[in-house]
Amino acid sequence: MDPAVIRVGLLGCGNVGGALVELVDEQRDAIADRTGMRLDVARVAVRNTAKQRAVALGPDVLTHDALAVVDDPSIDVVVELIGGIEPARELILTALANGKAVVTGNKELLANVGGELFEAAEKAGVDLLFEAAVAGGIPLIRPLRESLAGDRVQRILGIVNGTTNFILTRMTEEGSTFHEALAEAQELGYAERDPTADVEGFDAAAKAAIIATVAFGVRVVAGDVYNEGISGVTPADIAFARRLGYVVKLLVMAEADSRGVAVRVHPAMVPADHPLAAVRESFNAVFIEGAAVGDLMLYGRGAGGRPTASAVLGDVIDAAANRRRGTHAGLGMLGKARIRHIEELSSEYYIALEVVDRPGVLAAVAGVFGDNGVSIKQMEQEGIGKDARLILITHTAVERAMQATLADLRDLDVVDRVGSLLRVVGSG
Repeated sequence: MDPAVIRVGLLGCGNVGGALVELVDEQRDAIADRTGMRLDVARVAVRNTAKQRAVALGPDVLTHDALAVVDDPSIDVVVELIGGIEPARELILTALANGKAVVTGNKELLANVGGELFEAAEKAGVDLLFEAAVAGGIPLIRPLRESLAGDRVQRILGIVNGTTNFILTRMTEEGSTFHEALAEAQELGYAERDPTADVEGFDAAAKAAIIATVAFGVRVVAGDVYNEGISGVTPADIAFARRLGYVVKLLVMAEADSRGVAVRVHPAMVPADHPLAAVRESFNAVFIEGAAVGDLMLYGRGAGGRPTASAVLGDVIDAAANRRRGTHAGLGMLGKARIRHIEELSSEYYIALEVVDRPGVLAAVAGVFGDNGVSIKQMEQEGIGKDARLILITHTAVERAMQATLADLRDLDVVDRVGSLLRVVGSG
């Protein structure tokens, strides 16, 4: 029996889109032998049809009219890789209304208006798949949605931004400053010319919202995620963390319990023996804690054209197979959960203070902690004179109390500057 032809409409043909076309060409026969379906990238919408591309696309395939692709009755699966919220949102809604399965890698879109799109897909009875939106080529969404559907995911810790992990690796292993490591990341193509979305945690926060939505079955949007970036992390912070047996990482942390759902992104001190501490360079990893399954970790390249295109292609094959069977894989009815504010959460904390080197400083600082109910676990002084610095690690404390402590410390005449605040993983 001849394989069924599945016609794919592609919106956007940049780094990932071009790699997807290449993968389809390379694996078309193998996919047909395995699945009984022959994939055909039949229409590709791009801004400029005259632009030279790494992949060969005929003039009958290329178009600048994305709406014509989603309205084409011969297209079975639409792949959206243009990014941003509009016109991607409208194009996906149109494709879904037309009964077409949609595959997207658009984290910004899903993190902000994903609920609307998931509802539209359920109403139309078609797939909206998005494995490539988080952690690139690492299979994460499908295991959370399917493999762990019978478990109760309690907590997720993840390194989901390769740029910041590369920068922190260089700062940890080579003693680079943040700006030196960022410049190297930009030179190697790991960081954009404007790296704000990466280094200030916005990219990771969007991914965190998607992870929490899938893992906990509730609506979480980017605005629900507390986020901090890594631009304030210093080589001194990293060196002190190493002395204490920790590695500094930018972490996604998502937790669910009877009190609600907490989702945050911030630099954290990870115990050196934790699996996430060994994730280097631009690699990503996600550590999942389940009530029944225990601990799992998924690791791999979180970005790049071919790894991400591999995730997209997997979704295309799934969507095509579901279409043939007359089924679809959705998230079901997303519930509403109380989003817990960062001020409610607890952790141990690392704090660096620049202080005046004179008698009574330690007592004054310790008094502020005590007045706010924050217990000091460890305190050391580094340097003398103008270079005097206090490094403190607290016992587990509530964020609200810790922030009140910092505010009072800034008012102390013996404190010249309140420096870094890092949360410590493994407690709280």
